Amino acid sequence: MCYTRLILGTDVSPTSTSLPTESVAFTESVIRRILVVDDSRAQRWVLTATLTRLGFDVVEADGGQAALDILRETEVDLVISDWMMPEMDGLELCHAFRALPRENYGYFILLTSKSEKGAVAQGLDVGADDFLTKPVNSEELRARISAGERILKMERELSEKNRLVVATLEQLSGLYDALDRDLIEARKMQQSLVRDRLRDFGSVEVALLLKPSGHVGGDLVGFFDTRDGRIAIYGIDVSGHGIASALLTARLAGYLSDGAPDQNIALRRRADGGFTAAPPDEVAEALNRLMLSELKSDLYFTMTLAYVDLASGETEITQCGHPPPAVLGAAGHVRFHGSGGLPIGLIAGASYDRFQIRLTPGDRLLIYSDGFTECPDEVGEELEEEGLSAILSENAGLDASGLLEALVWDLDRFSGGADFPDDLSCAIATYRGKSPDR
Repeated sequence: MCYTRLILGTDVSPTSTSLPTESVAFTESVIRRILVVDDSRAQRWVLTATLTRLGFDVVEADGGQAALDILRETEVDLVISDWMMPEMDGLELCHAFRALPRENYGYFILLTSKSEKGAVAQGLDVGADDFLTKPVNSEELRARISAGERILKMERELSEKNRLVVATLEQLSGLYDALDRDLIEARKMQQSLVRDRLRDFGSVEVALLLKPSGHVGGDLVGFFDTRDGRIAIYGIDVSGHGIASALLTARLAGYLSDGAPDQNIALRRRADGGFTAAPPDEVAEALNRLMLSELKSDLYFTMTLAYVDLASGETEITQCGHPPPAVLGAAGHVRFHGSGGLPIGLIAGASYDRFQIRLTPGDRLLIYSDGFTECPDEVGEELEEEGLSAILSENAGLDASGLLEALVWDLDRFSGGADFPDDLSCAIATYRGKSPDR
């Protein structure tokens, strides 16, 4: 290693060859370059000679301003400066040194003959790290440098860890942004599963709401024409949240498609080439077998599937762990139906029941997720069926689309404006009575 000495304001440079040789003690030190500042050439010579033998690259300056010029151009790890100097003393130099933009922390030692506590406090106040009493003892100098070495080493290690943390956070931020963009697109695709939010079948009008609590969710609502004078309305709530649940809803939407009857698990082709709907309990059993034998997922889902006869209002329902469907009468009275049932995808060979209700003109059948009834208020109390019934009765005069909007607004008011903890989904079938053209 080659060591360079720069002496400003002097015309005599003592050579290191005139000094006795000793082993290098700080070869692996984080302190590599030291600036010695003293208006006394003899003092600089003594310090420089000692520091050079210890293995440091030493730079010299004969005053504060000369030192500051060097510090602006040269990376220095440690400054050893005399306190009392003309024009710019050690305190002023230390203050200016702390104001310089630096990548790493620089250690500053003041040389002084002062021992008063007030003087030491003054030095610490402007940013000095340590003090050496003149004349300098070589062993004490080594000890002070060792103390600075420990502090600078910890600072460099901390800086490196911070750099790694910042770099990692930047990488994570990039990954998050990419994932966020993907999730936004996934949300659009999931929302596209519910293409028609409002469909008029003449005697029955169907309105749908799908509102995930995050980018994507595990709820699904929909309907399809059974091709036998009825319409099917369903609500599904997949366990969990996020991408896996959303992917399963997309798969289930394909099994209950309105546009591809041959792919619809609920429809059976007749001998004449037409279609008829399988009983809703048999559809649930078929989906249960599919979940356990083919999809083999750890997820499961709840479902309510209802067939509404367009002419008579007769409605056949299978409830599979989903909240009980509600009927909102024209006068605002609410009735809940069903006794629960098993979720789909939990138990092999599970069987499901079906029950019948009759809709009268003006009645509305609601199939909704537990994101409504289990929504908590500000103290943690859930809305439950009683609260949902009150909201429905209060807004009974609205049309189906307005009723769905009111459900969300009133639920938001109930929760105190907090983010909904679960997905919200709802299908409303409004029965008007037999249509003249049917």
